[in-house]
This record gives sequence, C-alpha cells and structure tokens, in this order.
Amino acid sequence: MKGIVLAGGSGTRLYPLTVATSKQLLPVYDKPVIFYSLSILMLSGIRDILIISTPHDLPQYEKLLGTGEALGLRLSYAEQASPDGIAQAFLIGEDFIGSDSVALILGDNIFYGNGLKSLLKKAVNNTNRATIFGYYVEDPERFGVIEFDEHDKVISIEEKPKSPKSNYAVTGLYFYDNRVVQYAKQITPSARGELEITDINQHYLAASALDVTFLGRGFAWMDVGTVETLIAANNFVKIIEDRQNIKIAALEEIAYKNKWITKDALIEITKKYNKTAYGKHLMKVAEGKFKY
Repeated sequence: MKGIVLAGGSGTRLYPLTVATSKQLLPVYDKPVIFYSLSILMLSGIRDILIISTPHDLPQYEKLLGTGEALGLRLSYAEQASPDGIAQAFLIGEDFIGSDSVALILGDNIFYGNGLKSLLKKAVNNTNRATIFGYYVEDPERFGVIEFDEHDKVISIEEKPKSPKSNYAVTGLYFYDNRVVQYAKQITPSARGELEITDINQHYLAASALDVTFLGRGFAWMDVGTVETLIAANNFVKIIEDRQNIKIAALEEIAYKNKWITKDALIEITKKYNKTAYGKHLMKVAEGKFKY
C-alpha cells in the first residue's frame, strides 16, 4: 500500500500565522503538525509516501524530511497548484499510486489512542474495499457526516450539511483500493468548486465496498485548522507526553520499532536533537529504557 499526505491549502483560517508558512509546518507542542499525520501512515506500516503541497511550501517539506531514507521511508513530492479538493490528491498522485492501494491522510489531522495501530493495520489488510473512520463531534456541519439506518448501517455520507443527520463525522484518514483513481476521474467539482472526498466515499458505498471504523472512547481526533484547535492540540499533546513520559509522533522511534532503521542509525539521529527533550527521548528508546 502507498500513502499520501495532503498538506496543501492556504490556511486562511489561521492568518496571520500562515501568511508566510504552511499550517502543517506550525508547531504542535514540540513537533511540526505534519509529523503527526506522517506518523499515522508509518504506524500503518506504509513506507512509500507522497507529500502533496503548494509550489510555495513544497521546498520546506523537502528541507524538513528529505528523501525519507533516514526514517526508512521513500518520500516523493508533488505540487497542488490550487486547492481544488481532497479528491484531487488521487489525480495528482495517479502515477505514484500505480496499481497499488492507497491511504490518504490530511496533513493537519492528529489521531491518538491506545489500540490505534491495530485499527490501522486492519484497514491496510481490508483488501478490495475502502475504510474510513468516524468520530462523534458537536459541530458535524463542518464535516462529511455519516447517516445510519435503524440497524446502524451506513446509508449516506453528506458533505458539510446544513441539517446533519447524525453527529458522526468522517475524519481525515482514508484507506482505498485502486478503484479510487478511477472514481476520482469520474466525479465533478461540487458547488464549492472542489473535488469532494465525500463523492468518492459515496462511490464505494454504492458498490457496497465501504467500511466505517468508529473511534470511540479512548481515542482523540483533532484537525488544526483554526487557532482554537491548534491551541487545543498543543495542550493535549503536552499533557499526554508529560503524564505518560512518551512522545506522540516521534517518527524516528516509529521507524526504529518498525525495524526500518538500526539502533546505530537511531543514535546517530539523536545527535541532531541532543539539546532537546525530543532527542533525550530518542536516546532512551535506543537504550531500551521503554518496555512498551
């Protein structure tokens, strides 16, 4: 399976913070936002990853992440010249995807929870189908909303409805088989002028090939599209890391535990971060001080 991180957009809801930089490069506590989305693909076991961003911001991602070799990844980069919808990622990434299945995550999404890795692996192994993730929210009109029948079967997904049929939103993480490329070619721009990911999900739903995994108690999902959600994410990550003595989305740690890099390589990486708590954490990982 291939992976795509969509890190485009203009971030206007975060102005003036994002006038000169991408919102996915802003900090959430001690890491750039994109680390959190990239970590989800890595936890899924995905190593071939395409990062899509604006022509202005793409060089910054290349400077931050390089080829991905230091993390045991194979990173590619592509431009999204204008923000024409999430589903456009599959048109931009068609050659990258090839004949493979693909996971897409929005670059400003943060997921956390015990047992998340097993859910991700299950989605990867759900071949010839699509898997999306649902989450209960108080403001469903901001999202794609899942509608159920009386037997809790999913019967529709509606994008940013004025009158939501439930409080369950579709999160910014999607796993698809290779049909997604053809579906992306078949859809047309919505009234907002965008190629909607909801239209792709509707194609899978019509084909009886859409599975929804609900992230319930013990899971957190946030998108950092506003100043308020950015602050909330910073506070959340700080509290979790301080209380549990862990690092969320430490990419080098994930790569090491996936056996994509060696212990010596991890120790070498820590030299770059030796003045930070992040670097000290990675050294503890290399020394085997964490038994989880």
